[in-house]
Amino acid sequence: MRGPWRGRRRERGTAPNPYEDGAAPGPYEDGAAPDPCEDGADPDPYEDGADPDPYEDGAAPDLYESVPDGDPPPPPPVVEFRGTGLTYPGPPAVRALRPCHFSVRPGEFVTVVGPSGSGKSTFLNVVGLLDAPTEGTYLLDGIDTGRLAEHERAALRGRRIGFVFQSFHLLPHRTAVENVQLAMVYRRVPRAERRERARTALARVGLAHRADALPTRLSGGERQRVAVARALVARPSLLLCDEPTGNLDTATAGEILRLLDELHGEGMTLLVITHDPAVAAHGSRTVSIRDGRLTETVRDREVPA
Repeated sequence: MRGPWRGRRRERGTAPNPYEDGAAPGPYEDGAAPDPCEDGADPDPYEDGADPDPYEDGAAPDLYESVPDGDPPPPPPVVEFRGTGLTYPGPPAVRALRPCHFSVRPGEFVTVVGPSGSGKSTFLNVVGLLDAPTEGTYLLDGIDTGRLAEHERAALRGRRIGFVFQSFHLLPHRTAVENVQLAMVYRRVPRAERRERARTALARVGLAHRADALPTRLSGGERQRVAVARALVARPSLLLCDEPTGNLDTATAGEILRLLDELHGEGMTLLVITHDPAVAAHGSRTVSIRDGRLTETVRDREVPA
């Protein structure tokens, strides 16, 4: 069963962070949106039709329409690259991601490995809709992201992708449950439901007893679990993780990996970017990236993606 679960261009090799000023509109910046944990934070910018969802009411084709002579078609890949690549303009121009074909099917656990400077950050930027490709097509849940306006890309990113990063990106002056609630400010979730859903998400990652603790009172593993809960609370199509164990000791990293394995077992689609072969081994598929070129190992041989 399925679990309940460009923007300013960055310097090459710098890990993307959608919560920094201007990196991408999102609910995790200080002052980027009304704080749902303070009195008088209304009006919610997504209530009363202020910003309708561009993917409702026929804005995108119904991918699950019945077929007259058979069963409904299978769902599209969650992530699909069709000759997708990205070149930063020069001079000289830098081809950071070479055109490739790549897909992640619903329920897959795919890991991407590569050394520093290999193009992992660029790949993450493209998948996470933080940068738009300069070549080819990128479809997210069957939606051609190249046809979208910037605000539509931001809305799609917020509703379909949950981010988990190495440095957690929690607000230190807000409790664990408040940090998770922030993920729902721009998702039309009524204020009355936010706390309940945030507590449910924290319980799912084993932190029900720490819901009211400040991040400064949490261990590294607990803070990463809060980040996972925040990513899951909106029930995204894809959990996109960038070095999720990079700041953790071996034992704590093992706990986070077990959690990711559990989520995969429940049907969650995961894409984990890492430099650690031990982390990569948890994926059902592993793709390598070097000099911006994706390759996948198939029966002891590498083939271009």
